[in-house]
Amino acid sequence: MTTLLLSLLMALVQAAVPGVRPLPGPLSVARWWDPPPTPYAAGHRGVDLSAPVGAEVRAVGPGRVHYAGEVAGRGVLSLTLPNGLRTTYEPVRALVSEGEAVTAGQVVAVLTRGSHCQAPCLHWGLLSGEVYLNPLALLPRPTPRLLPDPGPAGPPGARAPGRSWARGPQPPTPRRAMATAASVTTSGSSAAPSSIRRTAASTTP
Repeated sequence: MTTLLLSLLMALVQAAVPGVRPLPGPLSVARWWDPPPTPYAAGHRGVDLSAPVGAEVRAVGPGRVHYAGEVAGRGVLSLTLPNGLRTTYEPVRALVSEGEAVTAGQVVAVLTRGSHCQAPCLHWGLLSGEVYLNPLALLPRPTPRLLPDPGPAGPPGARAPGRSWARGPQPPTPRRAMATAASVTTSGSSAAPSSIRRTAASTTP
């Protein structure tokens, strides 16, 4: 898969209506999306979100249940979104049935114990056809904050000659976040604000 094709698909995801986080926030990422260079090469085709067994799993957007059942002994739930993308959750116990319509934010499953991570986690995936994409791109982008620039220091009580504005600190991109322990705070619709923080990475592929 070429870089251009991947970029076009990611642009499609980011143009979609911002989604709802799949778990109660803040989201804690145990392992980031790490796409393989070729379809059959090693990589990580989703993100692992740390959460306790029994945590409620929500639909990130409106859609329909594509699949709800077991795959290789683990519970898997797959939802088809209106734009044709498909999002997956595992290991879970589905609370909905195949073909059922769901709404954004609806509790559709509960997290079960699995072997994908050292500690309990939700493996969250996103596909366009057979191509895996970064599911975090479904969440609202962080909103930059504009902070007042006090200007050069002067004597006590002195006023700055004018007002200027400096852009506040920007959150890391997913790629930069893979190399740094950083926090990303997202905001958007009232249903979807979340913060994403890095935790110890899983050693399971």
